[in-house]
Amino acid sequence: MLRIERDGPILRVTLARPERRNAFDAALIAALHEAFADVGDARVVVLAGDGTSFCAGADVDWQRASIDLTFEENVEDALRLYRMLAVVDSCPAPVVARIHGYALGGGSGLAACADVTVAARDAIFGFTEVRLGIIPAVISPFVLAKIGAQARRYFLTGERFDGETAHRIGLVHELADDLDSAVDRVAGELLLSAPGATRAAKRLALEPWSDGEELARIAAGLRASDEGQEGLRAFLDKREPTWRG
Repeated sequence: MLRIERDGPILRVTLARPERRNAFDAALIAALHEAFADVGDARVVVLAGDGTSFCAGADVDWQRASIDLTFEENVEDALRLYRMLAVVDSCPAPVVARIHGYALGGGSGLAACADVTVAARDAIFGFTEVRLGIIPAVISPFVLAKIGAQARRYFLTGERFDGETAHRIGLVHELADDLDSAVDRVAGELLLSAPGATRAAKRLALEPWSDGEELARIAAGLRASDEGQEGLRAFLDKREPTWRG
């Protein structure tokens, strides 16, 4: 259902329901929530899917079971998905998503939670909920943060679109013919940066500050930290900082 592997400083989290195109059900949502709730000291998390697709949205049997849920039970069901996405979105380590095949509905929502999203040109995205008489409410905060006003078209039409379109509207950062090489390159770029500074930069991007004095204090704290001192000394000494060793 979910495969978790540690590869040095990289944590690889792979959706492993290829027979279902890695579609969400309650168990997979719970497993993802648990995996991202504690990534330890991982410096990069790579999120991918087994088989022919990244994530094809909601599992058919899971959707069928929801027909008999009460309103309150539906609320709790939706909250579990939201909480999982929020944990992925706020993961302290940078998250790189590897997208291929289908990334529909919640799959597109999961892709939006990554810090860097690399996709195949022929990957298929879409917010298809309206075609089932529902809307992408739970995933909307994460998607809107990525594509903004573009959602006014794609939430309403429910149409599917390719990697080129996903890249143009901001859902995807990079298109690649060789996904593994591209993901490895991005992970390598992230590993060049100081671990603590990378996590602090992610917090800054997720929760931008408007108070100049507070920002100055944050900058000064990092500059005076062991990492900041090591980075500056390494630069001046023309050597590699210790975190690259």
